[in-house]
Amino acid sequence: MGKVRLVTTDYCFILAANFLLYFGFYLLLPVLPFYLIDVFHTAKSEVGIILSCYVVAALMIRPFSGYLLDTFARKPFYLLAFFLFTAVFAGYLVAGTLALFIVLRVFHGFSFGAVSVAGNTIVIDITPSSRRGEALGYYGLSNNIAMAVGPMTGLFLHDYYTFDVIFLCSLTSCALGFFMAMKVKTPAKQPAKREPLSLDRFILLKGIPVSVVLILLSIPYGMTSTYIAMYGRSIGIEGSIGIFFTLLAVGTAISRLFSGKQVDRGRIPQVITFGMVMVCLCFFILSGCAWLMELNPATGKNVFFSTALFFGLGFGSMFPAFNTMFVNLAPNNQRGTATSTYLTSWDVGVGLGLVAGGYIAEISTLQHAYCFSGCLIMLSTLIFTWKITPFYAKNKLR
Repeated sequence: MGKVRLVTTDYCFILAANFLLYFGFYLLLPVLPFYLIDVFHTAKSEVGIILSCYVVAALMIRPFSGYLLDTFARKPFYLLAFFLFTAVFAGYLVAGTLALFIVLRVFHGFSFGAVSVAGNTIVIDITPSSRRGEALGYYGLSNNIAMAVGPMTGLFLHDYYTFDVIFLCSLTSCALGFFMAMKVKTPAKQPAKREPLSLDRFILLKGIPVSVVLILLSIPYGMTSTYIAMYGRSIGIEGSIGIFFTLLAVGTAISRLFSGKQVDRGRIPQVITFGMVMVCLCFFILSGCAWLMELNPATGKNVFFSTALFFGLGFGSMFPAFNTMFVNLAPNNQRGTATSTYLTSWDVGVGLGLVAGGYIAEISTLQHAYCFSGCLIMLSTLIFTWKITPFYAKNKLR
């Protein structure tokens, strides 16, 4: 018997919608620290706090999003959140004060938290369960392709155009994504018994131990995605930082060629452990690039960009596997809750990474921030191997 078909029209539409949404998101990500410093004269230590407002807001809304998705029709919720996320980019164009920018950033976080949970959950609904690892892997790949071209495009626009042009490009991208999202047809939601409100309707309680490890992993990721351009320029790498994000996405794309299939064969712990070890080594090497640039700039630059490729392989393998792990710990009527718990954990770590990266950069250097990141990954690897792997084997439902 052949494989159940994965690629359908609806799956292609939601991949396109997701790519365009994240392209608009990543277009701004490496530029916002410069925007805050250049336009509002914000201190480096405050940049991380302001940017983390977005993540905190997304974190706050995710558990409620999971509950609403498990309770009501999913597509209308997805479209509403997508529209609100898109509309905020228009607000950035008229935000003339730091206070208004922060308000918009918080509202943007709320809408992003909702739309990302809804998108992930709909992907699970419209794809066969036997190929869930692959489906989530390719869906995540659309994020990573956006990560490749988005920051590079944003940094290019920053060099030649105004911040308003960048905001307008993000608005246009997300508006096109909203049009694609409208085209997705979702299965009718089966009526389910309304459960009384309780904590496990908002957070997957069985997923909490896994969340701890995921948070420790996403703290370094938050530092990398937001501060890598500043780190590169601080050690003497100028004019080509966007290539880092491109290579990161290439590594992620390569990881999808094997990781999703391994996840569908039940090798989730092995895939995650492989990614952890690779990423841990990369952070220590990235930290050492500051010394390499002093000793041999050509070698330092090559090593700096090479780490991006292996970061992509490591993170690209891990995160779809973690998503599937959360879903496998939940009953079918809590898919939204499982997805929101997975993404909430991600948000907590990324938010902490934004704050920690800015704080460490203020009191020390980003080189030390990335060394600290390597230590966190090492700790998370030990916890995952000794505690989470046996816990998952005992508690998984599928």
